[in-house]
Amino acid sequence: MALKCGIVGLTNIGKTTIFNCFSETKAEVTNFSFSTDKSNLGTVKVPDNRLYELEKLQPTEKIIPTVVDIVDIPGIAKGASEGEGIGNKFLGDLRNTDALIHVLRCFDDENLLHVEGSVDPVRDMELINFELQVKDLESIEKKITRLEKIAKSNDKDAIKGLEVLKVYKEHLENLEPAHSAAVKEEDKKYVKDLNLLTIKPVMYVCNVDEASAVDGNKYTEEVTEALKEEDAKILIIAAALEADIADLETQEERHEFLEDAGLVEPGVDKLIRAAYNLLNLQTFFTVGPKEIHAWTLKTGMSAPEAAGIIHSDLQKGFIRAEVMHFDDFIELGSEQKCKEVGKLHVEGKNYIVEDGDILNIRFNV
Repeated sequence: MALKCGIVGLTNIGKTTIFNCFSETKAEVTNFSFSTDKSNLGTVKVPDNRLYELEKLQPTEKIIPTVVDIVDIPGIAKGASEGEGIGNKFLGDLRNTDALIHVLRCFDDENLLHVEGSVDPVRDMELINFELQVKDLESIEKKITRLEKIAKSNDKDAIKGLEVLKVYKEHLENLEPAHSAAVKEEDKKYVKDLNLLTIKPVMYVCNVDEASAVDGNKYTEEVTEALKEEDAKILIIAAALEADIADLETQEERHEFLEDAGLVEPGVDKLIRAAYNLLNLQTFFTVGPKEIHAWTLKTGMSAPEAAGIIHSDLQKGFIRAEVMHFDDFIELGSEQKCKEVGKLHVEGKNYIVEDGDILNIRFNV
């Protein structure tokens, strides 16, 4: 299931440093504004200790974690939607993502000049949001022009579409994001083809100095205050510190480094899991001696749809799913024990898969 998160922010705020911490695809990091001429794409393994708990009970040849694709686009500048800087060239790359990770600079560094002349994460957040809103408004206006021609022939769907698009237009003109427009769920189909930037779920990452990695600082407090009315996820990460952790070769070294910094786990691990949740994803497992495999599915998917994620033939020939939950399997210790106490369920086509389910699909080719 190819789902992507896009990393967005101004130039020189630590986006690419964070990207490099969790991606096997390393991108160049510089102190110069607008020095990057392409977006970076990386595939990130989602940390999930449940895989290793399963391995303790079912020895296996291979463990396969689930993954999320991350796109790091070049830093956006004020006026990007009108052609300033180079970030505007890559706003299109963001359209193909499913959620946004908005990185904000929350640290002082005399050796790293801020493109706006001073550190102010709330201003930066509003600046980026404005550029995305302007781009969305441009898309909405283009579609309105197209539908107005069709509506002249009294096409009912075009007339309804115009009505919905004008709600979005007014909302964006008032500097509000598309996701908060007063539009019914069934009417959002009229903008689905536009892949609006401000309709995507978003979380904010405050990039801080090492001393602020645990408790944050005055800048992170400003961000929290500015977003208090929104249901927004805010993470605090010290990108430079995370880069040092990522460079260590052994788990023992990393654990010692984390302890010295007062952290329980790398911040990027929390970020990856948060991105996974932001995409409204869940994990189910297949368990066997050949491999223990974590699979990604959208929340609310049925057992046949989950089977199709493993292989299309499994969905086509789906008969039933034998289901155990991770917690039951770990507590009881085996599939046989789960059967004996009624914790292995046989489910049909209407079963909605839950996070942590262990599935065994029965099918007919």
